[in-house]
Amino acid sequence: MLLKQALSRVNVVLKTIFSMSLPGLLALCPLAWGGANAGTPVFDIIIKDHQFQPARVEVPAGVRVKLVIDNQDPTPEEFESYALNREKVITGNSKVTVFVGPLEDGEYPFFGDFNQKTAQGILVATSP
Repeated sequence: MLLKQALSRVNVVLKTIFSMSLPGLLALCPLAWGGANAGTPVFDIIIKDHQFQPARVEVPAGVRVKLVIDNQDPTPEEFESYALNREKVITGNSKVTVFVGPLEDGEYPFFGDFNQKTAQGILVATSP
């Protein structure tokens, strides 16, 4: 009996979804098409030979930004920043996304925790 009721509810939900217009469906799932991050500035950072490229990344102050970190080395690296309160392990030959901000004007150092001597960088937030 419970299974029959559950299937009936699923059937009603499916009929409702399939009877909706495309704009109605898109309104239900903004995260699926990236609407929640539309307009977010994106900055690419590459890790190669245990160094960040570029080592200095200038971002706008006062807005949330997306950092796409591409580890092109075969070994893992940990993106870490005490100033940004972020740490993220990036396996070799892979990418991760890190969101930061909104930031005040200033400099925010970051480093590769597994190669601290060479993997050093700074995020610089400035007002327009």
